[in-house]
Amino acid sequence: MLWAKVKKMDFLLIGAVGILSIFGLLMVYSASFPIGQMYYDSGNYFFVKQLQWLLIGIAFFTLAALINPALYARWSPALVMLSLILLIAVLIPNIGVERNFSQRWIAIGGFLFQPSEVVKISMVIYFASIYAKKQSYINHFVHGVLPPVIILLLVFLFILSQPDLGAAGIILAACGIIVTCSGVKKRHIFLLGSVAAVGTVYFALSSAYRLNRLTSFRQPFEEFSENGYQLANSLLAINSGGLMGNGIGNSTQKLGYLPEAHTDFIMAITIEELGAAGLLIVLACYMIILFRGIFIAKQLSNSFYQLLAIGITFLIMIQAVINLGAISGMLPITGVTLPFVSYGGSSIIIMMVCAGILVNLSAKRES
Repeated sequence: MLWAKVKKMDFLLIGAVGILSIFGLLMVYSASFPIGQMYYDSGNYFFVKQLQWLLIGIAFFTLAALINPALYARWSPALVMLSLILLIAVLIPNIGVERNFSQRWIAIGGFLFQPSEVVKISMVIYFASIYAKKQSYINHFVHGVLPPVIILLLVFLFILSQPDLGAAGIILAACGIIVTCSGVKKRHIFLLGSVAAVGTVYFALSSAYRLNRLTSFRQPFEEFSENGYQLANSLLAINSGGLMGNGIGNSTQKLGYLPEAHTDFIMAITIEELGAAGLLIVLACYMIILFRGIFIAKQLSNSFYQLLAIGITFLIMIQAVINLGAISGMLPITGVTLPFVSYGGSSIIIMMVCAGILVNLSAKRES
């Protein structure tokens, strides 16, 4: 029976995730070599850690792909409770860890863990589960639509307090897509969308620091010594890459010029070294994930499975769009990593769980 399930899985989707993960591992090695050599006396330092996390991620991917997907709905209340506990814990002194003026991490045995990554998948599972159950009264705003939104608002405010506008926005957008696809009335969607937009704009404008971070992407070279520094160096890297790049390992910007070269801005280094060809490989893999995810959702008859497939697909894609938009100057920089590619244990493990769930659902297709 297990083999029958494996045979029905979407191997094109698995291939796209595998290519992105291996590609990311190689680019982490290239982008992090100088900083690893400088601070840890080993150019392999970040590569080895990313490899370890990827192997853990593969184990979680396998588990997520094989268990009964109905269990996700059963676990959703516990996942939400866990998410709230983690979000509270990260704000407690001596438990939460502050870096770059943000308190987004919890230290566990020398490993920095980012709770918002767990919250992303937990909220997608919860929203898919709860709106699937509410199908018989989905048109009733107070009873059918509003209760899960209150939980989302609480989670959103906790993440904003870290502050992490990028993660908060991704969760809000992914859950919003689930609500939209669940059959909620258009006027209810418009009402919720308007409130979310006003709240996000208010938060962005309520602090001069946040406003500067969100607007510096428009003219990064005029603010090169301050808020525009990262983006300006990212654009220099991208511009020098051309069609085929300068060759793997031959990035100049990773030599201390571009901060977070192996994390948020790994794609800028990729384009500098591999050019537009490297970008096209990554974009092709994301397009496969997008179209296969939508295709899988359409072939599922179970409401929960459909909404979960849509939610996970767009969770991955929204994060990819925000990251690529940020490194190219089309969107503000919010510290969002590139799924499956950027360095980071929490990110790669949770993204592999997302991919595993989507692959699991692909085996539930009726045709």
